[in-house]
Amino acid sequence: MSDTAQIITSYGRRYIVRTQDGKTYDATTRKKRVDFACGDFVRISPINGEQAVIEDFLPRQSLLYRQDAWKTKLIAANVDRLFIVLAASPSPSETFVQRALLAAEAAQIDAVIVLNKADLPETAVWREKLAFYQTLGYPLVETCALDGADTLKPLMAGRTNILLGQSGMGKSTLTNALLGNAAARTGEISTALDSGKHTTTHAQLYDLDGGTHLIDSPGLQEFGLYHLEAADLIGYFPDLKHLAGQCRFHNCTHRAEPGCRVKQAAETGEIRPDRLALLQKITDELLR
Repeated sequence: MSDTAQIITSYGRRYIVRTQDGKTYDATTRKKRVDFACGDFVRISPINGEQAVIEDFLPRQSLLYRQDAWKTKLIAANVDRLFIVLAASPSPSETFVQRALLAAEAAQIDAVIVLNKADLPETAVWREKLAFYQTLGYPLVETCALDGADTLKPLMAGRTNILLGQSGMGKSTLTNALLGNAAARTGEISTALDSGKHTTTHAQLYDLDGGTHLIDSPGLQEFGLYHLEAADLIGYFPDLKHLAGQCRFHNCTHRAEPGCRVKQAAETGEIRPDRLALLQKITDELLR
């Protein structure tokens, strides 16, 4: 007999699942399947009071993942809102932000940019850089470790949220501030089941309140977009998507082709040239 549960912790090939009545199981998959993600609702077959086998996942509302030339990494499923966390130190990457925003658009997940460690003097430069993304409709929220976490709560209310960022951006500190005492309790459970692994190596779903959930994910250094189709890419740029389908050739790479509407828009100042350059760069990656 199978039950329905949600994956609340993902270790790669081992999972912790929670049923609707709050019972948790240490779960594995059949045939070494790894196409499950934290946040997935799944069908399980309990083996005993503590262990279960995941049979399959239920239809997903959304799936956030990244893919490079070598492997695919599922990040989280059934997420409503993505919070991209960066800070002026140590050396954040605007490219990471750009790629995470494209992945969010492709997965139809709302995105918010969080500028953490806002008290750093170098923050002013990043505030200026990120202002452009606000014009595209992405909220920008400034936090200062423990002090600013509460400003995120209204944006998270009633949703399943995920914090994503490079290592060292203060994501774990924000998570702990948002969770308060719940973090300590869940941390104890994770440590007991984690076989000595460092806690940042897995994705974990926390309950902030009845209808609000937070997934904390391991720090990423890069965000591969190999899972996207080159032809669809322009539709994930809020500032460029109105140009889709206006080039002379339907498979235009927006480089040397005659009649390229996107290049024309960059030349006339209708769009920013650096956005065309980003579109070209990622198109080249996807067509390789």
